[in-house]
Amino acid sequence: MSSQEFKQAPHKLLVIPGPIEVGDDVLLANAHPSMSHMSPDFIPVLGDCIRMVRKVLFAPDAQPVITAGSGTLGWDHVAANVIEPGEDALVLNSGYFGDSFAECLETYGAKVDQLKAPIGSKPSLAEVEAKLKSKKYKVVTFTHVDTSTAVLSDAKGLGEVVKRVSPESILVLDGVCSVGSEEIRMQDWGIDVVLTASQKGLGCPPGLVILAASPKAIKAFEARKTRPNSYYGSWQKWLPVMKAYEAGTGAYFGTPPTNLIYALHQSLTTMTTQSPSLEERFKQHVAASDRVKNFIQGLGLEQLVADGIKDGAHGMTAVKYPTGLKAPDVLPKMVAKNVVLAPGLHKEVKDTYFRIGHMGVTVVNDKERGDLDHLLKSLKEVLADAGHAPAQQ
Repeated sequence: MSSQEFKQAPHKLLVIPGPIEVGDDVLLANAHPSMSHMSPDFIPVLGDCIRMVRKVLFAPDAQPVITAGSGTLGWDHVAANVIEPGEDALVLNSGYFGDSFAECLETYGAKVDQLKAPIGSKPSLAEVEAKLKSKKYKVVTFTHVDTSTAVLSDAKGLGEVVKRVSPESILVLDGVCSVGSEEIRMQDWGIDVVLTASQKGLGCPPGLVILAASPKAIKAFEARKTRPNSYYGSWQKWLPVMKAYEAGTGAYFGTPPTNLIYALHQSLTTMTTQSPSLEERFKQHVAASDRVKNFIQGLGLEQLVADGIKDGAHGMTAVKYPTGLKAPDVLPKMVAKNVVLAPGLHKEVKDTYFRIGHMGVTVVNDKERGDLDHLLKSLKEVLADAGHAPAQQ
């Protein structure tokens, strides 16, 4: 069956910050006949994915690693390979996932300091610079887009600060909720590790962890005094496998999820070789984000991020409920209109807000799909039915 013939079954519009809507072509690729992971037909598919990850991240010298797992496994890769027990790590915390990354690093024996920002904001570059001047950190991590708060960190600015103040530190970008929907120029910005997953901006079903390591990060791994303290996440195991697949020979450590890699291959091919270009995709996500956030403001609603246009993610928006309304007044009513939104996630304020995802095909193919029109119209109707009247402009 061709992709023109295949149409996925009718379903509720999934506009949460991941998993997201998947295109028909990607879902069809996921339905590929079962393949041997050592088949000469499959080996170049994974090899191509490795090469295309470099293109998406603008990282020609990086070494990608693609395996089964969720984005969370990317934290383990960093904690097990890049930093050793007893070494210092600085976690820049802009929400729930900063807490989690810190816990993961501590689980592997790192000594972790956190630089926390108030909910809905991020540590300033000046605060980061002062912290880096106070201690030498082996690793500095930040969540590019924290899915719990919709805060967008300044990846380029952080790269400049680390390069200037602590050039020996390895800068790690958690891009689970940003790769594909936010501009990331890994090499130019001085990012040493980018980790992500398949189910958000890359527009695939869940199940793949995808990361890229710079030569500096690989050098730190190779200089370890202790062996990696993970078995499944060890780069001693995975780096030779990735290099073999890219060379066209294949190798074995753990069985890759072949069907998901076919789906990833389709999505990455579209992103890197077809119109719109990567740069145009980033602009489309900015435009869609501005549209959603301005619409929210027009309804008299506030965002969790104080200045959502300036500091908010371009693939999601975190919206505070109007006074007097809670999740049962909004989320089930949206489901009744065939729209699935996400509840709040940050433990301190989770009952006060909900989250909208706007990334991938919902944004890039919106003119033909009409996802944003349906989302915004439904939200306005649900809030009106619940008694919310926007303040007069």
